[in-house]
Amino acid sequence: MTETQPEPWLRGPVPGVPALLQPAAHAFLQAQEDVERAARALRPDELWLEPGGAASVGFHLAHLSGATDRLLTYARGERLSDAQKKKLAAERPEAAARPTLDALLAEWRAAVADAIGQLAAIPEEALLTSRFVGRAQLPSNVLGLAFHAAEHASRHTGQVVTTCKIIVGNRR
Repeated sequence: MTETQPEPWLRGPVPGVPALLQPAAHAFLQAQEDVERAARALRPDELWLEPGGAASVGFHLAHLSGATDRLLTYARGERLSDAQKKKLAAERPEAAARPTLDALLAEWRAAVADAIGQLAAIPEEALLTSRFVGRAQLPSNVLGLAFHAAEHASRHTGQVVTTCKIIVGNRR
């Protein structure tokens, strides 16, 4: 978002996305923009700081991409792959394996693009189709998973923005 451009939900429909899924698409786009803007304020050595014991911005960025992918996998009616499970386990990597900010932001951009693509591919008549989540096979539906994926992204975006402000504000 630029200073002269309104938030995504005020820019009109996201092309190709069904009307009932527009709020989810807008939330993903807002999350992408907010994350980019906030995280760019960090220095490379600040990405994995845990101020006051809070999760690092690096964790939130890795989790944003991974969780979005996992939730939308369930929305497609699929189970998680071994690669997705491995990625979940690596969201809090050891210091030597920590991705850079550029790598994490690129992964988040790709996750948002994939999410918008998936939302566009969902026929409205499929929104109430039953879906099951996790090993426990907890009940949901396509709409619930699409909404939760967007809402979850928004929640972690807020944590990214706040944690970045704390880190930048604590610089001496």
